[in-house]
Amino acid sequence: MGEVFFLLGVGFLWILFASIQDLRRREVDNWISFSLIAFVLGFRFFYGLFNDDWNFFYQGLFGFIIFLIVGNLLYYGKMFAGGDAKLMIAVGPLLGLSSAFFINLKIYFLFIILFLFSGAVYGFFSMVFFSLRNLRAFGKDYSRRLKKSRRFIYTIMILGLVFMAIGILENIFFGIGVLLFVFPYFYLYARTVDEVCMVRVVEAKLLTEGDWLYKRVKIGKKFIKPSWQGLSKMEISLIKKYHKEIKIKQGIPFVPVFLIAFLILIYLWKNGLWNAVW
Repeated sequence: MGEVFFLLGVGFLWILFASIQDLRRREVDNWISFSLIAFVLGFRFFYGLFNDDWNFFYQGLFGFIIFLIVGNLLYYGKMFAGGDAKLMIAVGPLLGLSSAFFINLKIYFLFIILFLFSGAVYGFFSMVFFSLRNLRAFGKDYSRRLKKSRRFIYTIMILGLVFMAIGILENIFFGIGVLLFVFPYFYLYARTVDEVCMVRVVEAKLLTEGDWLYKRVKIGKKFIKPSWQGLSKMEISLIKKYHKEIKIKQGIPFVPVFLIAFLILIYLWKNGLWNAVW
C-alpha cells in the first residue's frame, strides 16, 4: 500500500499548491493539473512495468477516463470554470485506491458526494464572508432587491406556507415548505453577492486569459460579450487597444473544496469508514 500512500501525498501537495494559487490569484495554471495527470499515470505505468502489476496502472487510467467525463460534463454544463474542470480530471487517476474496479467506482462516487457537500458549505460561508467584507454596498443593494422583488417573495412564501400546512399530514412536505419559505431570501442574497461583491475594475493590461467580463465591451463598431469560457488572448489584445480599465466578474475561489473533499476521503478510507456510507 506504500505506493498508494505515496500518490495520495503527491496529490495532497499538488492540490494544496493549487488551492493557495486560487486563493491568491483566482486562477489555477494549467501546468498544475497537467503535471499531476502526467506524474500519477507515469508513476502507475512504471510501477506496473517493474512490478508486473498492470492492474495498478489500469485503475489509474479508469479513474482518469471517468473523471474526464465528469469534468467535461461540469464544464459544459456551466457549473465549473476551465481550471476547476481540469483539476477534477487530474484527481481521477489518484483515486484508484483499490485493485478492484467496482470498489474504486464507489470511491469515485463518494469523492463526488463529498465534493458537492463540501462545496455547498464552503460556498455558503464564502458568500457570508464577501457580503460582510462589502457590507455597506451589499446592504444597500440587497434592500433594493427585496423591495423590487416583493411579488416574487410573497408568491414563493405563500407556496411554502401551503406546503407546511400539508406537512401537518405528511412530514416531508413540511420540510419542503420551510425551504420554499426561505428560498427567496437566499436567492436574492446570492444574486446580490454575485453582482455587488464579485465585480471589480481592473486595468486592461492586467487582464488574463479566462477572465470573465461583467458586461459587453465596445471595440470599434463591434462588441465583445461575456462568455462562460472567459476572455481569449485575442479579445484581451483588442480590449487593451481600446480601453484602459474594464469591469470583470470574479468567481469564488473554489479549488479549496477539492482539498477539503480529498482530505475527508483520505480520512474515511484510512480509517475504514468509507464503506459505512453504503
